[in-house]
Amino acid sequence: MISQIRSYIIILAALLAGCFVLNSCENDVSKIPNFRDKRTALEEGHNIESYLSQNSKIKGKLTAPLMYRYAADSPYVEFPKTLHVDFYNDSLKVESRLDARYGKYREWENKVFLKDSVVVVNIITGDTLRCNELWWDQIAQKFYTNKPARYSKKDHTINYSRDGLEAKQDLSDMVFFSNSGTMPVPKDSL
Repeated sequence: MISQIRSYIIILAALLAGCFVLNSCENDVSKIPNFRDKRTALEEGHNIESYLSQNSKIKGKLTAPLMYRYAADSPYVEFPKTLHVDFYNDSLKVESRLDARYGKYREWENKVFLKDSVVVVNIITGDTLRCNELWWDQIAQKFYTNKPARYSKKDHTINYSRDGLEAKQDLSDMVFFSNSGTMPVPKDSL
């Protein structure tokens, strides 16, 4: 008889505990956050100075007043308020410079998209590349665009390409797409 009473007490306790569990699990659906919403982590940096290296050799120095790093599925870094890069040769002397008002570095591709007043200058030869949009492939060490671009040489010759170009990072070798021609420009008109 006592074992029967214990059995009833255990069953009753289990039922009461089950009722409390079921009643406590009620949620208001409007108060539950949507866990499927993807949130992007954002890191912000000011007065950035970063050195770029390949194969244990310093290849460049990037400076920017503001940087945002987005840690998403495809992480990227954004430079919304200009960026400047000095490219070094093997002797660590500045070989060329790059300036742009906006840049976006796609980490998974090692490519940088530059736009708005992009200027690349070869310090050694004095040659200058100007365009509104330019891609910089860090692995291949080259620039390319399918937008209009203007390339002026120290000897006052200007090449204009309406469909873009491809060039080595030091501007030593270039391929123009739909070149509009080469023309000498007098010194006083520059």
